[in-house]
Formats: sequence, structure tokens, C-alpha cells
Amino acid sequence: MIEQASGKGRIRLLIADDHTLFRQGIRALLASVPDIELVGEAAEGAEAVALAAQLQPDVVLMDIKMPRTNGIEATRRIMRADPAARVVVLTMLEDDDSVFAAMRAGARGYVVKGADESEMLRVVRAVAGGEALFGPGIAERLMGFFSGAGSLAGGQPFPDLTAREREILSLIAQGYGNAEIAGRLYLSPKTVRNHISSIFDKLQVTDRSQAIVQAREAGMGH
Repeated sequence: MIEQASGKGRIRLLIADDHTLFRQGIRALLASVPDIELVGEAAEGAEAVALAAQLQPDVVLMDIKMPRTNGIEATRRIMRADPAARVVVLTMLEDDDSVFAAMRAGARGYVVKGADESEMLRVVRAVAGGEALFGPGIAERLMGFFSGAGSLAGGQPFPDLTAREREILSLIAQGYGNAEIAGRLYLSPKTVRNHISSIFDKLQVTDRSQAIVQAREAGMGH
């Protein structure tokens, strides 16, 4: 859905979220917010990338978990096309892997869906004004991380991958098939397939052989 922009000096916002009810809620919220205008809506990542290029919004409010192309990959593509783009990641997730993957993709703000409306609007306005703002809960996590509570994926290769995805990629690089991986990790075959799909998406590869090459070049699977 695309709405034509009107008025001057307003923050032009594009929202990407696969939940229709959530998009409707944001639309209703912004109807009473005079300085922010909703100019477009996308239901999945590839559509968000196309609309960002077409509409040139001031801020993209991007859900992480979307079908086909996820929000982190969509953010990466938007930033590759326009390094000046401003993306705020919006998600139910609040884990370190998601935070750092979003930051590495180029997101300038991060808000969990449980945040109140005023917090979300504050982050959107701050990012539109050129700031980077990840919300109080996320800021606390980052402070703990940089004070020595952790390291970016422990210095391991492919920091965009979760710990489970790195474990599966290592097994792929060792030559294990899906059924063997499922048995070793006590996962269902469907769960393994979902993880592998996510791995391929994050590594930007199309098949197992390309993933194995990247993994082995990074020292995995030997």
C-alpha cells in the first residue's frame, strides 16, 4: 500500500511488517501524530526494499521476522543501495544476536514491539534527525556487552549467524546431511531446514556447496 506524501517538514515513514493488524495499529497511531506521515507499507522484505527505493522515506520501520526476505537482509539491501538510508528495526526479539545483526546490517535504531508508543515515536524521530538510538533496554544490553560481558559472537566467523546457525553451518561444512544434523542436535528435520534457509539468506548463497566454501574459508568444518 502506498500513500502519496503531503505537507512539508514531516517525517516520511515506510513500515515493513507481515502482520496486517500491526500495520493497521501503526497507521491508526500516526493518524494523530502531526509530524510523522506514513507513506508506504510492505508485507515482506523484498517489497520493503523496492518501496524504499521508490519512495525514499526518511525512516523505514522494519520488522525482523518476515517471510522470504527477513528484515535484516532487507536492511542490508536498503543500505547497500543508499548508505544514507535510516532504518529502525522493530521486532518481538530482544536477544544479542538480533541486536548485533541489525546493527551490522546498518540499522540506526532498534525497538521491541512491547515498547510503548511514545518510545517507538521517540526512536523514529531521533533516527530521522540523524541519531542512532536503540532504546533503554537495548542500550543496557550494549553497555554490558562493551564493558566486557561478551564479545561480538565471541570473535567467531559470521557474527550475523546465531550460535545454533553457526553450529549447523559447521556440521554442513563437515559434510553432514540434514537428517544427520537433526539427529546430532536433537532437532526436527523441519527445524534444521529452517535454520539452513536462514543461514543461506544471511550468507547470501543459493546452495549448500557455496555455504561450505564460505564456511571452510572461515576455518569451519576442518
